[in-house]
Amino acid sequence: MNLLVTGGCGFIGGHFIRRLLAAPCTPVGRLVNLDALTYAADPSPLAGRPADPRYAFIHGDILDRGLLDGLFAANDFDAVVHFAAETHVDRSIDGPAVFVQTNILGTHQLLEAAQAHFARLPADRRATFRFLHVSTDEVYGSLGPSEPPFNEQSPFAPNTPYAASKASSDLLVRAAFQTHGLPCLITRSSNNYGSRQFPEKLIPLILLNALEDKPLPIYGDGRQIRDWLHVEDHVDALWNILSRATPGSVYNIGAQSERTNLTLVRTLCDLLDRFTPRPDGRPYSGQITHVADRPGHDRRYALNCSRLRAELDWSPRHQLEAGLGETVAWYLANRSWCDAITSTRYARERLGCRA
Repeated sequence: MNLLVTGGCGFIGGHFIRRLLAAPCTPVGRLVNLDALTYAADPSPLAGRPADPRYAFIHGDILDRGLLDGLFAANDFDAVVHFAAETHVDRSIDGPAVFVQTNILGTHQLLEAAQAHFARLPADRRATFRFLHVSTDEVYGSLGPSEPPFNEQSPFAPNTPYAASKASSDLLVRAAFQTHGLPCLITRSSNNYGSRQFPEKLIPLILLNALEDKPLPIYGDGRQIRDWLHVEDHVDALWNILSRATPGSVYNIGAQSERTNLTLVRTLCDLLDRFTPRPDGRPYSGQITHVADRPGHDRRYALNCSRLRAELDWSPRHQLEAGLGETVAWYLANRSWCDAITSTRYARERLGCRA
């Protein structure tokens, strides 16, 4: 299988690439990683691994149709896995235009190039070609504390520019399947966590601020609820879906590990207290600071993942508390990676709570 992965230098995309190239039974012939290397990119998805002749990195933008057409012609792809997106909610509030450009127009250009390639394939190759679009639970909007989790038929109700841009891209992918017959798949996951996550997100932000004796900012009352999914469980689900799902399918991917933001941050503080106590003996939780809530802040996300479990026999392997312990240990052991990211790709003073 020849794969085009867009956004493979991002948090989830990088883990996906590492998972595919590390698994001996994964039938990867050639894997091309197309990434624009924006501020949140980690340009080393194969860090710590020897060079792999199956892997190629292309620095480029999904808005560049000529580049896309050239890549499809040169590599004869059997599948596209589309991660590339602007994802940080706060940035979408400050400047939504780039989210419209990348998430909507970029997805449109990628779909157009994929459709042109798909039309040229012989019938047997068209039967196995797949376009997997990786989306988010935020397209569904917000849940009340006692409402049932969203399922794949739940209506869209995005409340932020980021969520609206991802909902728009989801609809473009759906239309490509319904109108042009492009064999598309859509996934919507809950909040991810794990190693190598950009330090603008909640978990690495809290860990780094705690270690630097800075405030741990919590939006509002901190009782917003999120379901936390280990990134390795997410990419395992994605490969399962790419390999086995019927075109036109949509799958929610979650872990049924709902926690309030405040509870999650306190758990992280407890882990730091155990792994690397403060010299003065005070608990890290004393650094928690409540700040003004952000506009359009969704109160709760939760996903019903029964379809994925029933049809593809998938379930997460990581329990949240154990996964958080592994994640904290990774950040403590890889401070140099964190320092390189924060010093070279964006200003630390922009850091704020991101959940």
